[in-house]
Amino acid sequence: MNFNKTTLQGILSIAALICIVVGFFNLFSPEINELLYQRLFYILIGASFFVQAPTLTNKNFIYPMYVAAGLCIVGAFMRPDSQVAMIKTIGLFAGVLMSMFSRPRLRRDEQ
Repeated sequence: MNFNKTTLQGILSIAALICIVVGFFNLFSPEINELLYQRLFYILIGASFFVQAPTLTNKNFIYPMYVAAGLCIVGAFMRPDSQVAMIKTIGLFAGVLMSMFSRPRLRRDEQ
């Protein structure tokens, strides 16, 4: 199958949302819920940011988006009780903010 980057990024984002919802509602054993909620979610979001980075309209956000993706992925492999594990949350917030501020602006045509 030949996916474009937007489709792949959408699939990764939806999979991440499914992981966080399943983990939040504790639908499986505690080990599986932790895997989904604390690890796989951040890996999928990091991968989504990585795919999204080259498509950002603000070119100043491309490399910081790669850093945010890296923070999410590296933080997902750290022990959840570690003080350094919060880097995954920092990466998540940074990536979301860059995504929001790098969206193309809608132009209102005069009527």
